[in-house]
This record gives sequence, structure tokens and C-alpha cells, in this order.
Amino acid sequence: MAKHSHSHSHSHRHTHGHDHKSVFEPAHPERFAAAQKSTWVSIGVNLMLTLLQVLAGYFGRSQSLMADGMHSLSDLLADILVLFANRHGNRHADANHPYGHARIETAASMILGVSLAAVGVILLVSAGLRLQHPENVQAVHPITFWIALVALAAKEGMFRYMLAVAQRVRSQMLVANAWHARSDAASSLVVMVGIGGNLLGYTFLDLVAAAVVGGMIAHMGAKFALEALSELVDTGLDEAEVESIRNTLLSTPGVRSLHELRTRKMADNALVDAHIIVDPKISVSEGHYIAETARLAVLNNHHVLDVMVHIDPEDDALAKPNIHLPSRQFLLEHLCKGLGVTTQSYNQCVLHYLDGKIDAEVYLNTTYCQDKDNLLKLFDISKTFTENDPYFRHIKFLFTDAPK
Repeated sequence: MAKHSHSHSHSHRHTHGHDHKSVFEPAHPERFAAAQKSTWVSIGVNLMLTLLQVLAGYFGRSQSLMADGMHSLSDLLADILVLFANRHGNRHADANHPYGHARIETAASMILGVSLAAVGVILLVSAGLRLQHPENVQAVHPITFWIALVALAAKEGMFRYMLAVAQRVRSQMLVANAWHARSDAASSLVVMVGIGGNLLGYTFLDLVAAAVVGGMIAHMGAKFALEALSELVDTGLDEAEVESIRNTLLSTPGVRSLHELRTRKMADNALVDAHIIVDPKISVSEGHYIAETARLAVLNNHHVLDVMVHIDPEDDALAKPNIHLPSRQFLLEHLCKGLGVTTQSYNQCVLHYLDGKIDAEVYLNTTYCQDKDNLLKLFDISKTFTENDPYFRHIKFLFTDAPK
């Protein structure tokens, strides 16, 4: 049987037209709604904190509280980015994006990461420059300590709320945003220590806290950017998950072995393509059935968006290539000439391209089979023919009724 590849988009059921509703209706309504709600809550909290921290930091002479305010501002911008990505990333697959729009989330995570890293470096450098002149550092106003405490409580609460939502709807981007809130809480804790030290007479500690906050923001941003980049360059799933998918494919009835399995992440899902080996003498339709069965097994048992299953009759890595062999029409003419028969002598001829040569199954018609001498002569000719032929390795004759 010639190779048969089967590709089928798992998201085909979503592409039911291009009207406004079908384009913007989310593919995962529960995740979309949860992300929208939690992100709006985060926007409200971060807007309040940004105003509170920046104003209190400015009038209370606290560099670290102002740095934390900038952190809250970056969170606010990040939340707006998440809203945009969540809306567009949940759109259905369309003609231009047959695998859906999930990678918009990844692109948003990367933009967020790069932006955070830049903000962190600026804050770090700014605090470092001010630390070179500690004599100019002033004592902060006590109110800044209480503002930092309020910020710490708000950010820790946001982290716990957002992480619970992210885990419920299994969204990588929302998990990232939740841990982002935890890093904000950690930075507010550092700010509290810095302000407390400043109030106790160690005025330089406020600037040290500002530098630490800058470093934390830069580190978190770089981490987000690198994770998003690894997905954009088609990094595969971890070994344990790949092995699990391999076992699922191999356990499918009809699958003899598997010699190529590739995976790549796509937001919270994965794309899989696999080469499975089946009995080379089965029909194309049976091979297609096995491919469909294997594909559905992976879709039903793993967090996968789509699977492409390619059917192979043999292991490409071990068998001789078949691509140099001629096409069916040429081979049939060559076979008839070599055997001294006409196309009327048989009803059907099945060609198996295997290990660099052809195995043929020739279904002779009843009229031809009635002449015993003709048959014996044909068997002798076929044996001699296949010994030296560059294309045919083996010919098997079968008998059928003549077509009605």
C-alpha cells in the first residue's frame, strides 16, 4: 500500500462561517469569562494602588514606594494587554488561522515580559545612581509604611484569587499573571522593610529596596519573555508527556510501531504529528480507519488541540526508499509486456511499494483461468521475470469472477 497521510483539524467544528458572532464567540467560553472577570478585578486593584503608591511615594519622599507604584502601573498595562489577548486568542479558527488564535496569548506574554524587564532595569539603574550619593537621601514620611502594608495585603489577595481562577480554567497566561501578582506582593514586602529601615535611621535602605524591586521586576519579565519565546520557536512537550502520547498511539489496534513523533506547544494546548506503521498489505480505507482511531485516542486522553497521523507501510529510516520507482501506469504497461498478457487478462492489480521494489497482486479473470496450460506458462514467466526485473520483486496471482 502506498503511504497515506491523514491531516484533520480538530478545530474544524468551530469554523462555521465568518459572521461576527462566529468570529468573536470564544472557543472556550468558561475560560474566556473567568479571565475577563479576574483581569477586570486586577485592573481595578492596580489602578487604585498605582495612584496611592506614586502619590504617597512622591509626597512622602520614598523612592522604593514610587518604584512599587511603577510596578503597579506596569501591572495595569499588562492587565489591559491580557484583556486584548484573551479576547483575540479565544477566537475560532478561520481561513487565515486554521489552528486558531491561541498564540496571540503567547505573543502577549512575550510583550509583557520584555516590557517588565525594561521597567525593572530602569528602576534598578535609577536606584543605583541615587545610592552613589547617600547624603542626599531623606527620611521618608511614616504614612508610606502603612501604604506599603496596604499594597502588600492587596497584592497577596490578588495572587490567591487569580491563581485559583487560572487553575480552574487551565490557562497558562492567567497562571503567569497570578504569579506576577505574587512577585508584586514580594516587592511590597521589600518596600516595607526598606521604608521601616529608613524610619529607624538607615535612610539608604529605602533606595536599596527600590533597587531590589527593580531587580525583581526585571527577573520576572525576563522569565516570561523566555517562556513565551520557547513556545514561539516550537519547543516540544516534556519527555513524560511525549512518552505518554507515544504509548497511547502504540496501544491503538492495528498500529505495529511508531517511528516519528513530534510535538509543539500552542498556548495551553499542543499540536502532535506522528508516523505510525501498519500492515503494508491492508487497504487504504483500513489504514485511514486506524489513523482516525489513533488520532481520536490522543485527542481524548491528552490536552492536545490537533493530531496529524501519517500512515507508513514500513519504517522509512530502515527500508530502502521507494520514491525512485515509476508510477502505476508505467508499471502496469511494463508488467503486461514482461508477462505477455493484456489488460483484459486481469480485473485488478494491487501494487505494494515496499523496501525499494514492487510486490504485485494480480487478480486474473475467470476466462483466462480456464486455460490450465496458459496459467502454468504464466507462473513460469513471472518467476523468471521477477528474478532480474528492476521494479518487481514478487507477483502473486489471485482468481476472481469476471466483471458482470
